[in-house]
Amino acid sequence: MRLAQFTLSAAMALALGANAAMAQNDCAAGKTLKEGVLTIATGNPAYFPWVIDNDPASGKGFEAAVAYEVAKRMGFAAEKVEWTSTTFDQAIQPGPKEFDFNLQQYSITPERDQTIDFSEPYYNAAQAVLVRKPTVDAGAKPELASLKALKWGLAAGTTAPALIASLVGPESDPLLYEDTADVSEALKAGQIDATLMDLPSALYTAAVVLDDGVVLGQFPAGETPADSFGLVFEEGNALKDCANAALAEMKADGALAAIEAEWLAEATGAPVVK
Repeated sequence: MRLAQFTLSAAMALALGANAAMAQNDCAAGKTLKEGVLTIATGNPAYFPWVIDNDPASGKGFEAAVAYEVAKRMGFAAEKVEWTSTTFDQAIQPGPKEFDFNLQQYSITPERDQTIDFSEPYYNAAQAVLVRKPTVDAGAKPELASLKALKWGLAAGTTAPALIASLVGPESDPLLYEDTADVSEALKAGQIDATLMDLPSALYTAAVVLDDGVVLGQFPAGETPADSFGLVFEEGNALKDCANAALAEMKADGALAAIEAEWLAEATGAPVVK
């Protein structure tokens, strides 16, 4: 009796899984640029940690991994995914698109939403602590007690001063600068020990702007206002609903969180501040 019940339960689970896959296939059928193929765009070059070695087809990197997982849940095997590239600005101009969806860290904004369609967010950018290697060598750690002792520099007129006051409460008043470019220069000159940026900006600044930049840590999701990234679609594209269904599944079963942990915490070396 127990074996029969188990067999029935297993059969039902398989059927439900098959039905979900069929539903997603039906959702995307006839809606792609090329029949039976999902065309995904990103930047050229595409940078770490979003895409590894500028090769999105490898599936390595946060956005490459997200794209393939969304594609799979929309009913497209990896071999049915084709990649193309656009500049950042090309993708958000009004008019027809040469892709089914595009992802290259597009923040969801009301202005952009007037000319394109966004999916639901696939990433809410965390706030991160950016320092230089000498600060790490001096003992700085991704721990609140350590962060309090650092000399902070922040861009005036942004949310950073208020965030640092509430998240860290530094022992000395932060130095305020006109913009983030001035803050980066202050880091280079050794005027300050640390600054606060959204994680994507911090990763870029550490890798490109500073010779010895280090993303010391990131604050837990939900503790700070998020800059949300969405997949970009041509306005009115019916595939958006299919992608949203896939993203909802990924959030519900933990797949999206696992991809984020692998590529934006472990791969970047940006631990969560304790």
